Amino acid sequence: MLLQIKDTSDLVKITDIQELIDPNVNIVHGKDQKGQEEQDNDSFSKENLVFPSGESLPRCWLDANYRE
Repeated sequence: MLLQIKDTSDLVKITDIQELIDPNVNIVHGKDQKGQEEQDNDSFSKENLVFPSGESLPRCWLDANYRE
């Protein structure tokens, strides 16, 4: 799944979808999609990621207590 970094508009390929949808995990691992070569895995804060359309991530992916 590709997501976008809010501040730079760079794309990130998320390597573990379970990390992304788990509201108890604040950091996800992915590969920055800069350049033509495959980049190494890096860590990204969920707070700094959005969908490529600019839409925010669902609250249930970010907040374990979203129902309260």
